[in-house]
This record gives sequence, C-alpha cells and structure tokens, in this order.
Amino acid sequence: MTTQPPPNADDAQLLASAVGQAMWARDNATQALGMTLGAIGPGTATMRMAVRRDMLNGHSICHGGFIFTLADSAFAYACNSYNLNAVASGCQIDFLAPAREGELLEAQATERAATGRTGVYDIAVRVLGGRQIALFRGKSHRIGGDVIAGLQPGA
Repeated sequence: MTTQPPPNADDAQLLASAVGQAMWARDNATQALGMTLGAIGPGTATMRMAVRRDMLNGHSICHGGFIFTLADSAFAYACNSYNLNAVASGCQIDFLAPAREGELLEAQATERAATGRTGVYDIAVRVLGGRQIALFRGKSHRIGGDVIAGLQPGA
C-alpha cells in the first residue's frame, strides 16, 4: 500500500480551477443571469453580475432574489472547489444597501469551517470597488461523489 503525500497549494488551485470550469459548463442559471466567475480557489470563489433593468423591483432597485442568487452561486463554486459534491443545507442573507441599475456587483465567498460533510461559508456582496450590499452565510453538506469523476489533487 502506498501513501500519497497531501496535495500542495498548486495542486489544490489546479483542482479548484478545473472544478470551476466543469461547473460553469453546465450552470445554465448563472449564465442566464449574466454572471461571471471571476476567481476560484480552494474554499473560495468570486462572482460578478451587472444589475440589469429586468432585475429591478417596484422600487427601481435590484430585487433581493437576484442578489441572493449571486451570493448563492459564489457559495456553490466555493463549497464544491475541492471536487466533492456539495449542496446548500441552509443559508441566510442580510440586505444592507440597495443595488441600482447598471451597477456591477461582486460576491466574494470565503470558507469559514469545513469538517466532515459540512461547511460554513461567508459571502460578502459589494458594488465593485464600493459599498457593501449584503452579507450571506451558507452551510453546505457533501452528498458524495465528485464534481469531475475521478479527478483528485495531483492527478
């Protein structure tokens, strides 16, 4: 029996990048909303979305559901970045300020804890280079299987 050394940071980054590409290829919802994956790494992800006219609510500000979806998408990429299938088991969002038409929003997801099959992630949503719009916390649950079958760090 051979023991493999733990993956190094380069391997982990390569794995996260491959997972991001694979998820993006089949992520119709995120693409349909015009989101882009800005960055992905082990336990982290950054997504962007421009606020369009068709995303405005009756107050002429971005509907909270779109802001939630942006944060949830960043969360999904971050918690799957190790190539272990994970889904949300719960999440909450606090809206702090409105987003307006034409603004570019950025959601930055950061892993806070990962133990066994569960993880906790914080996602900050901001106007790019500006004010904070929302804080989202997601809890993940690993459901078994790989995002990319058979791909492991160092492979």
